[in-house]
Amino acid sequence: MNAVPDATPDPVPEPPVDPVSAIRAYWNAAAAAFDEEPDHGLLRERTRAGWARLMSSWLPRAPADVLDVGCGTGSLSLLLAEAGHRVTGVDLAPRMVERAEAKCAAAGRAARFLVGDAADPPTGRERYDVVLSRHLLWTLPDPGASLRAWVARLRPGGRLVLVEGRWRQAGQDGAPYVAGAGALPWDGGVTAADLAAAVRPLAARLHVEPLSGDPELWGGPVADERYALIAHV
Repeated sequence: MNAVPDATPDPVPEPPVDPVSAIRAYWNAAAAAFDEEPDHGLLRERTRAGWARLMSSWLPRAPADVLDVGCGTGSLSLLLAEAGHRVTGVDLAPRMVERAEAKCAAAGRAARFLVGDAADPPTGRERYDVVLSRHLLWTLPDPGASLRAWVARLRPGGRLVLVEGRWRQAGQDGAPYVAGAGALPWDGGVTAADLAAAVRPLAARLHVEPLSGDPELWGGPVADERYALIAHV
């Protein structure tokens, strides 16, 4: 007698999750509400003025060529374009780039935006006077390699401007970041001491400016560590 076959099919294994696709999807979904955060949209005049003041103190005299990695919706790119700099912004999320392009176009300012991996920007052999990154390093799987890639895109005498901090991991509205984020080397941010240790071998000199004590930059008081690291290479 023939055996009766099992009518229950074997489960089909789910395809592995592509980390880059997951990260792109996360930030695409965040784009619509991204500018609601005071330090993202810079919609409050005092917040906008505070960041404009800082950028003026950290960057060389305009016009300089600036690469804004992880540019998001382009708020800092627009500030720099308004100051007379030549700006290239890079972001992995197409919807972020669309908003950055629209923001600069609405303001009548010229800036170039590229969709690509900010960890290794798709800028070919182009070189810049400044590479700017804000709140990006904690999302990267190999921040050390990214720092080296950014330094390689600087002209002699160029500078890294890294605005970072040590905070909770959660993203927009308290939603968790992508699956597996707990394995990121700098999940939840990076302290100024740790970032300085990573950058020091790449730089001729660097300094750190604490930013936690200026509530206007963040739309209110903050209790975590926030700072800027400026490195001359």
